Amino acid sequence: MSGSLPDTVSGMDAWPAVDVPVLPGTGGPLRLYDTARQQVEATEPTDGVARMYVCGITPYDATHLGHAATYLAFDMVQRVWRDAGYNVRYVQNVTDVDDPLLERAAQTGEDWKALAEREIALFREDMLALRVLPPDEYIGAVEAIPEITAAIAKLEESEAGYPVGQDLYFDTASTGRFGYESGLGRDEMLTLFGERGGDPDLPGKRDQLDSLLWRGHRDGEPSWDSPLGPGRPGWHIECSVIALNRLGMSFDVQGGGSDLAFPHHEHSAAHAEALTGQSPFARHYVHAGMIGLDGEKMSKSRGNLVLVSKLRAAGVDPMAVRLALLDGHYRADREWTGGRLPAAETRLAKWRAAVERGAGAPAAPTLAAVRERLADDLDTVGAIIAVDRWAADPSSDDTAAPALVRDLVDALLGIAL
Repeated sequence: MSGSLPDTVSGMDAWPAVDVPVLPGTGGPLRLYDTARQQVEATEPTDGVARMYVCGITPYDATHLGHAATYLAFDMVQRVWRDAGYNVRYVQNVTDVDDPLLERAAQTGEDWKALAEREIALFREDMLALRVLPPDEYIGAVEAIPEITAAIAKLEESEAGYPVGQDLYFDTASTGRFGYESGLGRDEMLTLFGERGGDPDLPGKRDQLDSLLWRGHRDGEPSWDSPLGPGRPGWHIECSVIALNRLGMSFDVQGGGSDLAFPHHEHSAAHAEALTGQSPFARHYVHAGMIGLDGEKMSKSRGNLVLVSKLRAAGVDPMAVRLALLDGHYRADREWTGGRLPAAETRLAKWRAAVERGAGAPAAPTLAAVRERLADDLDTVGAIIAVDRWAADPSSDDTAAPALVRDLVDALLGIAL
């Protein structure tokens, strides 16, 4: 199952962009909670360009609401930056070869490429339906293997990478900074490393926390010929190289779910910092909370999924799904309960009825309130309350107000009324 470079699933294009209304004036500077510093800080993009990398899916199953909530959070980052006058440079990957994908393909008897291609297509459809703004570059790990292998070779040459049997591993001591991104103690890191795809007990490693850079070829597994020998890349180095080669060091936001803070983002940062001799990898590390169902994190491994595609197939308005997910702070772990969707559908109907009126209360204060709330660490709950207040206001003097509210809800919350 070896191949020449590259050998990818077809069509690594993002989904189409939706039109975003231009609002009067500009929003304020965006402040976000930085995991590494454990406080809310202002993002300060340079040269008028805000740069963001968000870790994408491993396409072995359909988009669930936990995925959707994460990508909505960083869609909100894009929207607030754009409203503040920045151009946004956004990169997202697809982990289109990895153990979970190969394991699912083996379980179902499906070719792993066909499985990945189908789920990537479904993910695109879900993101478009939810009106998530697409990345500028949507990069599969497989198509990036040539650049990834070049980076691994550089790490090996500097002795930040070293062999363990037929594989190559990263030496976490090589930067002198490992652990700064997550802020975790060693014991907690070891526990999470073992739970989230690491191999702390593998003999031959210099340190239990050292991570896989290159997995040498095994029978029955896909592999690619490379200067490193046949094999495939590890997970963390993929995102490190894809982001570094497209955004450079010290880009503005590295984003993903809170379960990626360690080990994935910690190792990705360390890889890039070892490659360049510079730090930090990202100026801000930003993480979205988990969506739970029945008291547990919604995840493919647990099987407790509410799928966006199934909600759509059942006739649920994607705008109601989006509104339900935004009615909770992006950093908070929260439950998807039976009342969330009906409450969002009711609210959406009220907003639509309000903007269909011929006139309404002045909308400029609502625009200002929504901007102020979103700039403060994406307080979508406060922004929604501001729109609720406008929709419930019985005054109807301003004939321009409904159109402005429709545009601000579209541009800033991503909800088409």
